[in-house]
Amino acid sequence: MFKPSPCPVETTLSLIDSKWKVLILRDLRQGTLRFGALQRSIGSISQKVLTSSLRSMEEDGLVTRKVYAEVPPRVEYSLTETGLSLAPILDAMEAWGTAYKSEHDPSRLLEVSGHTKL
Repeated sequence: MFKPSPCPVETTLSLIDSKWKVLILRDLRQGTLRFGALQRSIGSISQKVLTSSLRSMEEDGLVTRKVYAEVPPRVEYSLTETGLSLAPILDAMEAWGTAYKSEHDPSRLLEVSGHTKL
């Protein structure tokens, strides 16, 4: 949940305060996903943590949740304009991470998760 701060960096960190939220942002940048697809894309996140993270991000205005009146129920998640505005931060993290990994351990560029691009 968002915690007001006079420091802009602290404000940003309070909105994306876990690796899971950053990975959710990364995967939803590609487009709308259902819960199960998002969980599979991230890999090692539990259902409880994903649910909690998505709720928090929805409350903070980063993610939108759309429920379809179907049986079985269908729920889709996508980034809001505010969530999409974090793209430059994710791009910078990707560039920095790629440079760091290639400098310190080139073999780590392709990790088990299979994600090398944001």
